[in-house]
Amino acid sequence: MIPVVDLKAQYLEIKDELTAAVNQTLADGRFILGPNVAALEDEIAAFCGARFAVGVASGTDALHLALRALGVGPGDEVITTPFTFIATVEAISYCGAVPVFVDIDPATYNLDVGQIEAKITPRTRAILPVHLYGQPADMAEIMTLAGKYKLAVVEDCAQAIGAEYKDKRVGSIGNIGCLSFFPSKNLGGAGDGGMIVTDDEETAGRIRRLRAHGSSRKYYHEEIGYNSRLDELQAAVVRTKLKRLENWTAARRSRAGLYDTLLSELPGVKRPATGANRTHVWHQYTIRVKERDPIRERLANRGIDSAVHYPLPIHLQPAYADLGLVAGAYPQSELATTEVLSLPMYPQLSEKQVTYVCRTLAVAIERPIAVK
Repeated sequence: MIPVVDLKAQYLEIKDELTAAVNQTLADGRFILGPNVAALEDEIAAFCGARFAVGVASGTDALHLALRALGVGPGDEVITTPFTFIATVEAISYCGAVPVFVDIDPATYNLDVGQIEAKITPRTRAILPVHLYGQPADMAEIMTLAGKYKLAVVEDCAQAIGAEYKDKRVGSIGNIGCLSFFPSKNLGGAGDGGMIVTDDEETAGRIRRLRAHGSSRKYYHEEIGYNSRLDELQAAVVRTKLKRLENWTAARRSRAGLYDTLLSELPGVKRPATGANRTHVWHQYTIRVKERDPIRERLANRGIDSAVHYPLPIHLQPAYADLGLVAGAYPQSELATTEVLSLPMYPQLSEKQVTYVCRTLAVAIERPIAVK
């Protein structure tokens, strides 16, 4: 079976170094906000081009604490996409705020920036773009609107660490950038973990308090906070992988290029597009096909795993039924959920495997192509 992501192959590539880092952390006996967390915060800030970074317990917590630090609260509105993992929207709900959806651009799957302004009201406090599948949203237009209406911008960078928009890395463009170290991410840990990056010292300071029970001095609590500290062991794992991230991203781009070439003459397959002024880090290589589910089953029968990111938009999830939104409200997002199919994509994926996936896909949709 060719998996969508192969974490075992990644582990074998870095096994000795990873084991050494974990063993050293265990031997040091510091497990909460120790030297690895501090070092990783410095390294991620530098990598993203931000002044500050704060490690937290998950990517979901990063989004939640970012909004809290910006003062988003009950009755406020936050504009975001319905075509994302639910954590993006949950973070808004955790603050007591209301998610306001904008449909996606069908070419990039990111927010259709031409529809944002119409959704801004006096209660709007922030825009939360998601850099989906590893491609930045159109940040120039988003930042222009944010400046015009005095809104904050929180970037969901969970799938896009290292991606660039106009030579700036995601996370360093808005007020706050939020990263996830979930194991399957381009830079993943051995469990949950996340990080917030920002150029604002006051914001970074408040997030540091919020992640530690609202405390900046032990046993003294300025506000009600959370238990959302990045584990020292997770930081050690992520630091080990960060050293290889640039090479792993280059490998992802190489495999995406091969997919593009081999699928270019296959009718019925819409390949992913990269928008202008941005670089893609290919967290997913996601195509669009009609009759997706039968094709996915045929691939599985031939030893190829695939994934659907995502099968139901947020506005149609039972958890958000109280918003009163119905089918047809966001047609591009709804159509995408019926057609998107993510093919295997990870740095250790071989060219031979990519070729086999493409050949098998051609058979699965009953349109064989010549693949050498």
